[in-house]
Order: sequence, then C-alpha cells, then structure tokens
Amino acid sequence: MHFHLTEEQTAIQDAVRGTLADSWPMERIHAFADGDADFDGDSWQAMMALGLGGILLPDSGMGLLDAALVCEVAGEAAAAGPLIGQLLAVAAIARSENEAAKAHLEGLSSGTTVATLAFTAGDPAEAELMVPCARSAQLFLIGSRTGGIALVEAGDAVTIAPVASTDRSRPVSKVTFAGATMLQLFAPEDPMTAKLYAAALVLAAADALGGAQKVTDMSVAYAKEREQFGQPIGRFQGLKHQLAHMALDVEPARALLWYAAYAWDADLPDAARAAAMAKAHLSDVYVRATRAAVAAHGGIGYTWEYGLNYWFRRAVFDRAWLGSPSMQRARAAKLAGW
Repeated sequence: MHFHLTEEQTAIQDAVRGTLADSWPMERIHAFADGDADFDGDSWQAMMALGLGGILLPDSGMGLLDAALVCEVAGEAAAAGPLIGQLLAVAAIARSENEAAKAHLEGLSSGTTVATLAFTAGDPAEAELMVPCARSAQLFLIGSRTGGIALVEAGDAVTIAPVASTDRSRPVSKVTFAGATMLQLFAPEDPMTAKLYAAALVLAAADALGGAQKVTDMSVAYAKEREQFGQPIGRFQGLKHQLAHMALDVEPARALLWYAAYAWDADLPDAARAAAMAKAHLSDVYVRATRAAVAAHGGIGYTWEYGLNYWFRRAVFDRAWLGSPSMQRARAAKLAGW
C-alpha cells in the first residue's frame, strides 16, 4: 500500500493547478460572480483540454482517487463548472448497457457536452431539485433511491428556475423533471447505483479538502505579510495557535479522503461507509476552516474584493449538498451495523 501520491498523480494536480491559475484568476472569479451566468466556458475548456473528462472511463488506467485529486484542486481554485457531475456521468454511462446513453460518451469525455448532477431521496419526476450549473448543462445525471441512476437531456420537459444561491462559483437553479424522458442507466437495486452515490460523496469531500487547504494557506500567507506594532502578525501567539489548529484540522482529513477513494477503487467492503464519513468530516472541516480564515484575516477577510467569501460560500454549499454531515454520519453508523 502506498502512503503518498505517485509522481504521475502529483503531475496531474500540478497541471490542473497551473491551468486554473491561468484561466481562473481572482479577477475572473469576481467578474463571473458579478454576472448572471452559471458556467464559465473558457476555464471549463481549459480543464477539459487536459483530458480530465475521461478519468473515470473503465479503460483509462485511473480511478476515483485520481478524480478526487482533480476535484481537490478545483475546490482549491473555487473553479466554476459541474466537474463532479461531468466525471460521474462519464463513469455511469461507460458502465451502463444503455446504448442510447452511450451516444453522449464522446462529447462528455471531451467536455464539449456538459453534464451536471441531481441527486434526490425521492422520486426525481416529482422532486424540485437544487442543481449547480443547470442552465448550461446539456445532460442531467439523476440519482435516487426509488429510480436508480438515469440520464436526462435538457429540453422543454426540464424546467429550470435560477435562484440566488450561496455558492457564487457554481450558481444553483431549481430544476424539475416532470414529463422528461429518462434514459435508465441502473436500477435502484443495482450495486452500481449505490457505488456511484458513494463516488459523488468522495468527490464532494475532495472539493471541500481543496477549499479548506486553500483558506489555510491564505491565512498563513497573510499572517506573514500583515504587520502590526512593527512586526508580522504571525508572530503573535494567539494567531499562531489559531493557524496551527487550522492545519491540524485539515491535514489529517486528507488521509480519510484518500482511503475512501482507494476503498472505492478496490471495491473494499467498507467503501460506502468510508465515503459517507469522508463527506461528513470534510464538510465540517471546510466550514470550520473558512470561519477561522475570516477571523485570522480580520476586517479584510469580510470584504468582497479580497475574495475569501467565495470559499466560505462554497463550504456552506458543500456541507448541505448530497446530504448533511449528520445524515452521512447516521448512514455510516447504519452501514457499520451500529
């Protein structure tokens, strides 16, 4: 068992990080948040040009851990676009026997077709779902306990109403699918239905890890350059302790995420439980880290121009999306037979 990333995995993260640094700088985030779009095509195509859309293809030679590393960097950059939905749509369609759905595989793998994720506990035909980047998606990957996993094409039968969402980097809309034609990929009782839900939890946890690490790094950098009483504020004991607590909260959670992704790739018996625990814990860590970061920055941390609010807002969305931490911990306990 490896306890660190391979050179190839590190290179993947470096490539994604460099691409987003060029295509998604802070001024671009500000402009996007001030506009009314729910998708940024330029930064999306820059990422897809790296071949990220095909990571979860069965013959790619990669797995969920590699996809999680990509989502971690996307969370670090507060990247726009439904990356998690895109990766899972490719994974689901490639493993399905639905030939009509497979016609979308090439476009999804290249990124020219955009898919987003819509999960619900009830009947997707009757539910009103909060879906990120819904107005720009051509496909919706729908998952539910009663309907399994299905694919829906955007069209007249899909109603989309934009809402003023918390996350300004991945704007959300209310979406209903009543009357929409659903291409069934997996039945509710098919093991792949539960497996794909677990994958979604792992990738959401990865986004949270990237964001938590980002705001920790921002806080440390700020503490080194901001001066009071003739010295950097990072020399003050109280702030030192606060930054240390942030680091000690974030770094151990990395192993939890890596194990959950590894367990999914290796089909270990506790993969579903590990995914639930990773989502629950990383969601809480992300919220705590962003709150601590705002406090560590003082007044500037509250300003729109500085941009720390993007990660705070994203943390709030990640915490609620796909099930709250308390819900996931309850699932983990049930899966463990407690």
